[in-house]
Amino acid sequence: MIRVAIPSKGRLRESVLNVLGQAGYQISVTGAAASTEAEGVGFIEMRPRDAAAWLAAGRLDAAFISTDAALENNIEDYPTLDLGFSRSTMIVACRDDAPYTSAADLSGKTVATHLPKWTRRWFDSQGVDVTIVAMGGSLEGICAQGLADAIVDLRETGRSLARNSLHAIEEIAPCQAVFTMADGGDAERQHGLSAMVLRLTAADTATKRQYLVLHIAPDKVSQLGDVFPGLAAPTILPLAGRNDLVAIHIVVNKADLWANLSTLRGLGATGIVALPTEAIVE
Repeated sequence: MIRVAIPSKGRLRESVLNVLGQAGYQISVTGAAASTEAEGVGFIEMRPRDAAAWLAAGRLDAAFISTDAALENNIEDYPTLDLGFSRSTMIVACRDDAPYTSAADLSGKTVATHLPKWTRRWFDSQGVDVTIVAMGGSLEGICAQGLADAIVDLRETGRSLARNSLHAIEEIAPCQAVFTMADGGDAERQHGLSAMVLRLTAADTATKRQYLVLHIAPDKVSQLGDVFPGLAAPTILPLAGRNDLVAIHIVVNKADLWANLSTLRGLGATGIVALPTEAIVE
């Protein structure tokens, strides 16, 4: 059995449980259990930052974490599947009235952060010597009060920065939720992780697609490639007693379907039915 960490609370947990459910892993959503098993995988609940540390220590096989947790624990180069949600940007920010315009201006200054290891590595890579103060609470107020000259933090909307009269002077890295796996290991563990990645990828792809069935004149079939770029070989089925129409079965992007619904009608398509997809393996 492979051991996989999932977030113990918060919005990231909800999104991860949703993805796992789509992939066929039914996990308890009460948050009360420390661990559970589903589909031959042992799921352990913990904070993403703790999960990243245990993954780096070689005690977990994989973890649902975020990019910033991976960077802090120096595991950003481990095999990773991007999940596409909980997106943010890691930034360097300071007060609006501060004279700093880039990280280079912070030489000799004090920087507060939740990510002291990564912040140290990043400033060292820039050749900038700063004093780093690790914190567990809100960073914006500390900077607004002048205790810190700048902060390294995650920005989602920017509203919290604006409320505290702060602004970004550097964008360091894009961040999102990720499924990060241990590097190396025996063949059995790698097989288990590969199977899990296949299911997660198939479920994620399915959320972006729809199975489309429609009836259309045979001489119009070739024009469907103009409506849905990349369409190579649609499934074409005859209709009983009808020579003027055929049934088309294709999988399309959801956005493309709605954007081109009127175009399909213009081609004379009828009987248009869009069905949800559970899994798509490409």
